[in-house]
Amino acid sequence: MNRVVVTGLGCITPIGNTVADFRNSLFSGTTGIAPFPPYPEAPLREAHDKTQGLRFTQSAAVKDFDPRQHLDSGIVVATDRTTHFAIVAARQAAAESQLTNHYAPDKIAIIVGCACGGRQAEETETAKLYTRDARVHPLTVVRTMASAGASNISIDQKITGPALNISTACSSATHAIGLAFQMVRSGMVHAAIAGGHEAPLTFGFLRAWDSMRVVSPTQCRPFSANRDGMTLGEGAAMLTLETLESAQARNAKIYAEIVGFGASADASHITQPHAEGAASAMRQALADATVTTEGACGALEDVGYISAHGTGTQANDTTEAAAIHQFFGDLAPHIPISSTKSLHGHSIGASGALEALATVLAIHEGLLPANTGVTEIDPAIQLDVILGSPRKATPKLALSNSLAFGGLNAVLALRPTK
Repeated sequence: MNRVVVTGLGCITPIGNTVADFRNSLFSGTTGIAPFPPYPEAPLREAHDKTQGLRFTQSAAVKDFDPRQHLDSGIVVATDRTTHFAIVAARQAAAESQLTNHYAPDKIAIIVGCACGGRQAEETETAKLYTRDARVHPLTVVRTMASAGASNISIDQKITGPALNISTACSSATHAIGLAFQMVRSGMVHAAIAGGHEAPLTFGFLRAWDSMRVVSPTQCRPFSANRDGMTLGEGAAMLTLETLESAQARNAKIYAEIVGFGASADASHITQPHAEGAASAMRQALADATVTTEGACGALEDVGYISAHGTGTQANDTTEAAAIHQFFGDLAPHIPISSTKSLHGHSIGASGALEALATVLAIHEGLLPANTGVTEIDPAIQLDVILGSPRKATPKLALSNSLAFGGLNAVLALRPTK
């Protein structure tokens, strides 16, 4: 099997529209969570004017992003905001790694996660239909389909290999990166662009989540003693993957190595997480890491950092902590852990990609991000949650967890390149 490394990064996020800006916000603890309304566009601003009745007043929206500065007008018109994010983030990653200059287009895969599709186009056109019986825009179908991001990255980069969208709620991007990793490792493709994108902050989406009573009326505080829910977000992050051998041969910059992937289903409840499911996904990721062709790893004691799903809800944080204790046993209280959702919010299908990006940067720089905005940890958690400032450390192995509604779990195992 091939060893698989990350050689390019790209992002459009609430804490930065370049990797450099994302990195600075990540390690300085600068949050992207802010009050409504996040959008300058008139239809969306009007929708957000209706949010006074919501229990929450904040979101983590992408700022200072004008698609017309990056994309041709025809592409802007034919695509939704989520696809704009996807194309631009993929461009950044592809430009850094120069994949398309070194691999045949049919040997590069595009595997991305998007759970919500083109929410803005869908709600705008549906409102016209149901309130005025007006004709919907002729491009509504291609704007709203969840796979539009994968298709448009393919068109933009002239890549003809497998192009797939994964929709598994909040684990979509992590499943996508894991599948891309397996495809490159097996030799099915030589390289891949993988990640996730989402732009779901519409009036209908916010009202739907408000009805579930899991969104924080204040701000997301993962693992905090006084946590009161999640903060909804948006954005995109993309990673380029290729074999270690090829990357070294062309002297490419290598950020980190992906060594394992685990996935599981709780088979328990559609919204209530189950500790055994999350523990199973972590177990599989570490077992998978032991098949690395050189320098095998995967022992429990190798794990030196966990990038937690950490949504800030009572149910998720308690269950994720229980899963870590269940799997790691006596080692659990000594493993550094943090969630970055207090910075960039919960971007649903894209969240695993933003967190994988943060984990890759942590490994590359030997600096573990802090669990921002929390001063007192829930005593029931009993984990080494990083507070205050980032912690200097170079973990032998790191895990990035995604635990989705529907009991769909995905975990990546990453390490510094040896």
